Amino acid sequence: MENEPRNIRIIIADSEAIFRAGMSKIFANEPDLEVVAQSETLSHTLSTIAAIPADVVLFEAGLSLTPAEAVSEVVTRALPGAKIILIAQRSSEHETVDFLRRGVRGILTRSVSPELLVRCVRKVSAGETWLDNQGVNWIIDAYRSQAQLAGGKHALRFSEKEMLIISGVTQGLKNKDIAAQVGTTEQVVKNYLRKIYDKLGVADRLELALYSMHRKLLDGYLPQSARNGGEPKVAARAADMTPDAGAAAAGVAEGPALEGTSEHSEKS
Repeated sequence: MENEPRNIRIIIADSEAIFRAGMSKIFANEPDLEVVAQSETLSHTLSTIAAIPADVVLFEAGLSLTPAEAVSEVVTRALPGAKIILIAQRSSEHETVDFLRRGVRGILTRSVSPELLVRCVRKVSAGETWLDNQGVNWIIDAYRSQAQLAGGKHALRFSEKEMLIISGVTQGLKNKDIAAQVGTTEQVVKNYLRKIYDKLGVADRLELALYSMHRKLLDGYLPQSARNGGEPKVAARAADMTPDAGAAAAGVAEGPALEGTSEHSEKS
C-alpha cells in the first residue's frame, strides 16, 4: 500500500568482506532495514552511490588514503536523500569536526555493538546526527571557539519569523511543529531555514542550534505575541541551555559507548 512506510535502504562500503557480511546479517534481522548494495573499493563505491538510491551509506574511512577528500566526493556523488555514516578506527578532534562539516551524519567504529549499529542507522536516516559523547563535546568546543573568534552578534539582523524559527530549532522542534507554532506551512519553514543557514554560514540544524546557543542569538529575545501581552508562540533562551541540552535540541543522537558493548546502550 502507498501509505506503508518503506524500508531504510542501506549501502555498505567497506574493504573487509567479513565485516560487510556481518553487518548484512545484523540488518537482515531488522524488518525495516534493507541492504541494497555493497562495495569494497572507493571507485566502486562512487559508481554505486551514484546509481542506486539509498537512505544511508556506511562508508569506511580506510577506503581512501585521504578520508576527508573521499567523504566530500561521496557526499557529492550520492543520490539525493542519502546520508553518510563514517566507519573509522579512530578520529581526532580536528577530523571529527571536519568530517561533519563535509557532510557526514554519523561516525562509528568497527567494534560498534549490533544494537548501537541498528539504532545509529535509524537515527541518521531520520535526520539526526550520531556521535559518541566525546565527539559531541568536540563539536560544541569547535563552535564555542568559532563564536569567540566571530565576535559580537550586532551585525546580524533577523526578521520576527526567522527568530521564531531559530527558537524552535534550538528547542528541538521539528519543522511541522515549528510551522504550527509560527502559523505557516512546513515548506515555508524549510525555505526560511535555508536562508538562515546561508546568513549564518551553517550547514544544518545541529550547527544552527549550537551557533544560536554559543552566540546567544535568542538572549533577551521576546516574541511579538508576548510583547503584545499574549502568550509567546515559541519561547526559548539559548543562554538558559547547557551544551548537552543544545546538542540534544539539535538532533544529536549520542552513542554513549560506540566502542563498548551493548550493555552500555541507551534505552530508546
